[in-house]
Amino acid sequence: MLSNPEKVLLVFFIISTFFAFTLPVIYRIRIICKGRPENRFNHIIKRIWVAFTKVFFQRCTLKNERKWTGLIHAFIFYGALTFDTATINHTLEGFIPDFHLFGHTKFASFFSLMINIFAILVLTGVIFFVTKRFILRPKAYATTPVDSGIIYILLISATLSYLYFESFSIALHPETERLAFLGGYFAQLIRNTGLSPSIIATHFKISWWTHLIVVYTFISYVPHSKYFHMFAAPFNVLFRSDDAMCSLKHLDIENSEVFGTERTTDYTWKDLLDAFACVECGRCQDVCPAFSTEKPLSPKMIIFNLREYLKKEGKKIISNEKDISTLIPDVISEDEIWNCTTCGSCMHVCPVEVEHIPKIVGLRQSQVLMQGKFPSELNSFFRNIETNSNPWGIGFANRANWTEGLNVKLMSDYSDAEYLFWVGCAGSFDDNGKKISQSVVKILNYAAIDFAILGTEEKCCGDSAKRLGNEYLFQMLAGENIETFKKYNVKKIIVACPHGYNTFKNEYPKLIDLLPNLSPEEKENLKKIEIIHHVLLINDLIKSGRLALKSKCDKTITYHDSCYLGRHNSIIQEPRYILEASSKNKLIELDNNKEHSFCCGAGGGLMWTEESTGTRINHMRTEEIIEKNSDIVVTSCPFCKTMLSDGLKDKGKESIQVLDIAQIVSENLEESNQ
Repeated sequence: MLSNPEKVLLVFFIISTFFAFTLPVIYRIRIICKGRPENRFNHIIKRIWVAFTKVFFQRCTLKNERKWTGLIHAFIFYGALTFDTATINHTLEGFIPDFHLFGHTKFASFFSLMINIFAILVLTGVIFFVTKRFILRPKAYATTPVDSGIIYILLISATLSYLYFESFSIALHPETERLAFLGGYFAQLIRNTGLSPSIIATHFKISWWTHLIVVYTFISYVPHSKYFHMFAAPFNVLFRSDDAMCSLKHLDIENSEVFGTERTTDYTWKDLLDAFACVECGRCQDVCPAFSTEKPLSPKMIIFNLREYLKKEGKKIISNEKDISTLIPDVISEDEIWNCTTCGSCMHVCPVEVEHIPKIVGLRQSQVLMQGKFPSELNSFFRNIETNSNPWGIGFANRANWTEGLNVKLMSDYSDAEYLFWVGCAGSFDDNGKKISQSVVKILNYAAIDFAILGTEEKCCGDSAKRLGNEYLFQMLAGENIETFKKYNVKKIIVACPHGYNTFKNEYPKLIDLLPNLSPEEKENLKKIEIIHHVLLINDLIKSGRLALKSKCDKTITYHDSCYLGRHNSIIQEPRYILEASSKNKLIELDNNKEHSFCCGAGGGLMWTEESTGTRINHMRTEEIIEKNSDIVVTSCPFCKTMLSDGLKDKGKESIQVLDIAQIVSENLEESNQ
């Protein structure tokens, strides 16, 4: 097809494109490799399979929060795969006349049909995104408009130049039409114009080169654009965390010189890969409660600004220069990191498995442990935890006062109890929380569950301390609690707080390995402790018939999913089953429900800080509750209960009751069985 000089020119284009693409990719890989080591290679076969199915079948983007956007992205993704295959054929055709990857098979005809279909779908997708980005202009799409414009132009040019080539190819060689309905249609128009074979042949050659130049230009541009996620994102999915989304790694307090994240090189290589894998879709920003309430935090911009910084300072990072600036305040502001509730919405909706929360908590750790900088309200919080092992600072001797008049045993008197009921700080000291604890005890006694509590031996689980960056305080609390579990040979723990549930289930087991005073056998036994949230226990008791409910509640109920119970730990259907069994009326679902629940504002330790900017997060959630006009809002978290009660009070809607699911159940137990 090509003359020898043209073949030389084609080789030049191929080599030039190879280096134009490869050199910036290598540059980015070198930056990523400067991150701290981290093992993300375990279960590699499973990782590869999950990554392949998520990417190839577009499960990463076909999520329920942006259905149309996900579908359009899938059009462009499969269109890109089809056109990439055509480009291989296009290139080899230059060296081998009449070459076709699939020969004269039926699949070759099918492929010609698919490439025409995807040409239409890609153009439709580009029109969709152009309209959304440049006309509708949502906040989520605010970054890199020029880059987006260039990509859209290249996508359109690559598609139209292929159709230009295909049309003249069929006009010149009709037998190559196969099932290419677009090319066949335009070829017929070309023949109808009466153009001479020589002119058609000239256009055929021009169109071949035009398409090739456009595609190779596109390939050369990709590493310099956000479209680089085409290559980085599959690896990011491959190396996703196999821990629970809400599980944070522990610092090695004894052997570390730097605590938390101060500079980019304190991040792991996976953290740096996250930055280059980001699609800039803004899904994380859309669902962030801080951003939604006009606070100075966008999870998207944290990752975006990190990527821009890496590209800007990459040479310094690669050469290990010492004058690399600190992330705070040069890249990320203090206000940003202290407004995160760690609700996990950002990570849940991210199509490419970017891990926002560990980066933010790492920055908090550096501020708290290295700089001594944190919101002033946290001075009393940290002091109260240190002196009385609870955030309120109430004397620890009062931890079991809520049990007065109840049949509750202490582990110190009854160490053979089957279950330890971990009451938690809220359940021990907060008036709302005490009512939850009392309801749980009523249920446990009704079902003849063999349990005991620790009383004054119980200390804060450390959830808030850890998420606020005070890893030292967390490990001190956790170490003491673990010693208590060992002392009583605890095998099962019932927890009425999602934060305690998450901490015991997902974080204590990993900390156990860092504790030097435990034998291998003790570590193994401690890791086997079964952690049960009271929702799971109640659900099992109702299904097994051990809880007999009297006439069901006749009031209308809506349910607020706690972030740490629903999204973080996938306990979503169980509370709905309980409420279905406890109520005469159908559950009224909030607009943001289940795994897409909207945060109450208390997570990430923000229960103990003040919201000084924007709308209060709990106000936004309570407004959603008020719109449903239900009589009762039920939750399964003492923090959520407090935040929703305060929000409804602020809105003058105290007539709407806020109850824990244990309260609903305990109030409906058959009295004769108690």
